[in-house]
Amino acid sequence: MMTSMEPRVSHPRNTNPIRQSCQHCFLLVKWIPVVFIMSIIAWSYYAYVYELCILTVNSVLDQIIYLAGYHLIFVIFMWSYIKTIFTDVGGVPPEFKLPQSLYDRLNEADSEGTTRQLLDSFARNLPVSNTTMNGAARYCEKCYHVKPDRTHHCSVCRKCVPKMDHHCPWVNNCVAFKNYKFFVLFLGYGLIYCIFISLTSLQYFVAFWKGHLEGMGKFHILFLFFVAVMFAISLGSLFSYHCYLITKNRSTLESFRAPIFHSGPDKDGFSLGRYNNFQEVFGDNKALWFLPIFTSLGDGLKFPIRSMTCYEAMGNTQQRTGCENTVIEMPQPCV
Repeated sequence: MMTSMEPRVSHPRNTNPIRQSCQHCFLLVKWIPVVFIMSIIAWSYYAYVYELCILTVNSVLDQIIYLAGYHLIFVIFMWSYIKTIFTDVGGVPPEFKLPQSLYDRLNEADSEGTTRQLLDSFARNLPVSNTTMNGAARYCEKCYHVKPDRTHHCSVCRKCVPKMDHHCPWVNNCVAFKNYKFFVLFLGYGLIYCIFISLTSLQYFVAFWKGHLEGMGKFHILFLFFVAVMFAISLGSLFSYHCYLITKNRSTLESFRAPIFHSGPDKDGFSLGRYNNFQEVFGDNKALWFLPIFTSLGDGLKFPIRSMTCYEAMGNTQQRTGCENTVIEMPQPCV
């Protein structure tokens, strides 16, 4: 295999103070959606715990039940959200990068056929099965490497991201292989959080309309109910959609543009059956399935498609349900 070198084109560091200031401003602006969500959550905590449970609910037993249930959901919801935000989504390892000599030859190539031949020759020893529309190895002209399967370049993060699902401004991060489980749990627990608030505040929302609540706290309860219902509807649709994607072993990008194999485009090219698809995201340890702890199978770079048995392809010695008759093919070199 060819040894990799550092980036082929050296760009001088930009010392323009105006441009640097704009870059810093852009970095700050990207955090605005996260700050907005955090502000909504902080206000909902105040409105629910203080205005509703402490000042409005009269029954001590109800207060205990409401506060215990709320804080249990709140902790795991925030845990999932923070893990989604701050998990490093990783990048492409050095062996996929083009050496300087090959990059120079690509620049000198006088035809598309020559370029394809050079890239395919380099990719021959790499575990890739996805190709471009014309069957060539996928190459990132910004990062100067062959793209591993399911890897895409994020223009916001300015790098190629393994098994990229999408870039989410609400977490200021890409949703990809390393934090996809956290993102799905964030949606699920966010939905439960909103439903819990809606159900437990419903009777007090009704009491507001009947004029039985007094003081300024009633407006907090009114808006708390409306906001919880609104977010529950939004999160419910998004959570359902990602549950569907998990059962199909697709990313959001792949649902809109099917990955291309040597045999052609195939939206279900990575699907191993519902249970195995679920395990690929949530792992084998059932005790950790619904905790925001990383348990996804694989390395985010190589994925089984249809040849050896699924548990062999996934590197798991424990046979999985539905694997007996499943035949999948491990990534083959581009030729």
